[in-house]
Amino acid sequence: MKLLIIDDSVFSQRMVASLIKKHLENAELYFAKDGYEGFQQYKNIKPDYTFVDLLMPTISGGELIALIKEYDSNAKIIVVSADVQKSVKDEISDYGIVAFLNKPFNDERAKYICDMMRDDSNAR
Repeated sequence: MKLLIIDDSVFSQRMVASLIKKHLENAELYFAKDGYEGFQQYKNIKPDYTFVDLLMPTISGGELIALIKEYDSNAKIIVVSADVQKSVKDEISDYGIVAFLNKPFNDERAKYICDMMRDDSNAR
């Protein structure tokens, strides 16, 4: 399963990656440091799931999600963000994201998301 993690914080990238690898050993992880690089990576690798931070330079997470969904309406996006305002969640939810995870998220949430991705992958 190919997973793309788009976050300008290397620390956050590593945190998400380590929690995912703990529950999905066979995951192929790819990384991008901003929205522009993330969109290019998305087009190149066509990930099964994309983890997106909302607060990033060049292209914000919200703008990136809109770009990805315009490019691929079936894209499966999981938002990982410290911005948990209801208005932000409502706006992002309009794009049909799979999940919204508050930063930092814990092992229990990581297991839940990994189980969901695994079940979805097995159903195909």
